[in-house]
Amino acid sequence: MHREALASGISVRPRRSLVIVDSRALGRECFARSIAAHKSEMEVLAYGSIEDWKRERDMHPPLAAILFNIGGRKVVEPEVTGEISRLTSEFRETPVVVLADSDELPQIVKALEYGAKGYIPSSIGIDVCSEAISLALAGGIFVPASSVLAVRQSLASGGETTPPLGGMFTLRQAEVVEALRRGKANKIIAYELNLRESTVKVHIRNIMKKLKATNRTEVAYKINDLFPGDFLPPAGGKPSWSR
Repeated sequence: MHREALASGISVRPRRSLVIVDSRALGRECFARSIAAHKSEMEVLAYGSIEDWKRERDMHPPLAAILFNIGGRKVVEPEVTGEISRLTSEFRETPVVVLADSDELPQIVKALEYGAKGYIPSSIGIDVCSEAISLALAGGIFVPASSVLAVRQSLASGGETTPPLGGMFTLRQAEVVEALRRGKANKIIAYELNLRESTVKVHIRNIMKKLKATNRTEVAYKINDLFPGDFLPPAGGKPSWSR
C-alpha cells in the first residue's frame, strides 16, 4: 500500500514507513487503511511476512516501526515467540509492537521480555491504537491499562492472578512440565501428583504437541528457554509459581 501526503498543493512522499506484518490478507489491508487515515505523515505498508517487505524495502521510505499482528495466537507459543525474537533482534533500532486478540497480562509481559516496544490488544479503538504507535515511535512502551488494573484489583481482593506460562498449559499440565523440567520419571510424577502413569503419559504427549517437541529432553530445554523465571523451587513437593 503506497500513500502520498499533500502539502501546499505539492506532492510530498512520506519520510518514514510503518510496516504491518499479518499473515491474514483481509485483516492487514483493513487495518493498514485505518492506520493510514490517522498517520498521514507516514507510508503505511501491509505484508504477509517481514521477508515480503524486505524484497520491496528499497521502494519505500526508511522503516520507522513494525506492527506484528499475531491475532488469536499466544505469545508463549514457540513459533510466535521465535518470530518476535527474530524481529526484535534483527531490527534493534526499530520499535516492534505486537498486536493481538488477547489482553492477558502474562502475554503482554512475555512480549515485552522478548523485546517488543508495546502490546496492543484488539479490544482498543483505532484512536488509542494510533496513539500507542506514536508512543513507541517516541521511545515509549504501550501496555493496555485494563490489563494492569485487572491484576491490581485481583491482588487487592486477595484473588489469584493468571498463572505464568500465559495460559499455554492447564494447571495439571504445568505441574507435569515442572516435573519434567526436574528430570523426574513418569512413575514418580504419577505418585507425586496422584495420577495414573497412563494419564501422565497423555499429559506429556499433549505438552510435547504444544511445544512441538519430539522428546522429554526437548520439552525441558524449550521450557527453560521460554520460561526461565516462571517457576520457583517446589515447597513440599508441589510446584509454586513466582509472583
